[in-house]
Amino acid sequence: MPAEGPRCAKLNSRWLTIVGIGEDGVAGLGDEAKRLIAEAEFVFGGTRHLALVASLSKGKARAWPTPFDAEMRDVLALSGRRVCVLASGDPFFHGVGVTLARKIPPQEMQVIPAASAFSLAAARLGWALQDIETISLHGRPLDLVRPLLHPGSRILALTSDGDAPAAIARLLTELDFGASRLTILEALGGPNERLRSARAGAFDLEKINPLNVLAVEVDSTSEARILPLTSGLADHLFAHDGQITKREVRAITLSALAPRRGELLWDIGAGSGSIGIEWMLAHPTMRAIAIEADPARAARIRRNGSACGVPGLAVVEGSAPQALAGLETPGAIFVGGGGSDTGVLETAIEALRAGGRLVANAVTLEMEALLLSRHASLGGELTRIALSRASPVGSMQAWRPAMPVTQWSWVKP
Repeated sequence: MPAEGPRCAKLNSRWLTIVGIGEDGVAGLGDEAKRLIAEAEFVFGGTRHLALVASLSKGKARAWPTPFDAEMRDVLALSGRRVCVLASGDPFFHGVGVTLARKIPPQEMQVIPAASAFSLAAARLGWALQDIETISLHGRPLDLVRPLLHPGSRILALTSDGDAPAAIARLLTELDFGASRLTILEALGGPNERLRSARAGAFDLEKINPLNVLAVEVDSTSEARILPLTSGLADHLFAHDGQITKREVRAITLSALAPRRGELLWDIGAGSGSIGIEWMLAHPTMRAIAIEADPARAARIRRNGSACGVPGLAVVEGSAPQALAGLETPGAIFVGGGGSDTGVLETAIEALRAGGRLVANAVTLEMEALLLSRHASLGGELTRIALSRASPVGSMQAWRPAMPVTQWSWVKP
C-alpha cells in the first residue's frame, strides 16, 4: 500500500495499537495492554469500550462515528501519533482489526488480542472449537445459517442484538429444526454473564442482552430442509418454472467449472439460479452474478438465493451480451440459457480472465453447432450427457430418456 501524506516519515513505526478487551474491562488486561492504553494520545472505541477503560486512559477518547466509517478516516488522519483502538475480544476474528489491516501495514501496528467471544462460549459449553461451525450474523442476513443446519451439528453464531436469537429460533422452526436446543450466552466474561437455554420451537426467552453469542445444537424432523454438502442439490430445493439445469447435469457442470476459493462466476441465462447458488455454497468466499432477462425469473433467483443460504448472490436483470457490460471480470463463466444469441459466447470468451474456465451447455441443435465450432477453433473438451429415468409404463417401469446435453468446457490461455 503506497504511503501518502504524513505517513511517509513514519512508515516503519508502530504508531497504532489495537487492544482486545473483554467485558471484564481493565481487570482482564495484561500490563503491556494497560501501558499502551495509558500512553496513547488518542483512544478509539465504542462507547462501551471507552467506558471500560476510563479509569486507565489519559488520552482523548474518540467514539466510533454513526454510521461506522469502514474507511477509518479519523484513525488514518492521526498516523504517526500514539493511537490506540479498542476492540471486542480478538480484533482479527470478525473484528475491527480486519478493517484496519486493509488500510494500515502490519509493521505499523501492535496488536494485543483477548479471547474471542467464540473461545469464551466454547469454554463455557465444553465444545471443541475445531469440531463446530462458527458464523457471524452481526449485521448480516440470518439466511446465512441455512447451509450449516445438519442434524447433530453444533453452531456458534455472533448476533447483532437481543432480538436476533428469537428470529433465528423462528427460522429454525420454519425449516423443521424446531427441536434444536438454543443456548444464549450473554455478556461473556463480565459481571453480568448469563447462560440460558430453550428449544427453538418453544423459544420464550426475553430481555436478552444485546451482547450475546447463540449456540445451536441442531436437531430436526424428517421433513427438515437440509442442504447436502455435495454438488447436485435436488431440483425441488429450487423454485423454478422448468428453466433449471437438472440435478445430474448441474453436478457435472459444477465439476467442469471447478470452483476455487474467492472466485467470481458469471451465470449467463441463470433461469432458477441453481448453478450460481451451488457455486457459492462451495465455500463462503465464493461469489456469483446471475444474469437473467426475465423479470419473474430474476425475482425467483433472489428468493432461491436466500432460501439456499446465499443471500449475497447478485442478480443482473437484462439480456446478454448487453447486460454483461461493466461487470467485474470473472474467474469462471457458465452459459446456459440464451447462449446461441448473437454475441453472447464471444463476449463471454473475451471477458474471461486468463486461466479462467468457461462451460457452456447446449440442448438445441443451433447451440450445439455453435459449441462444436468453438471447440474446433479453440479446443477444450466436449462431453455428451445423456440421462434416462425410470417411470411407469402401465403397471410396469421403463426408461425415459431426458434431452441430451452437449457440454463444452474450455480454459482460457
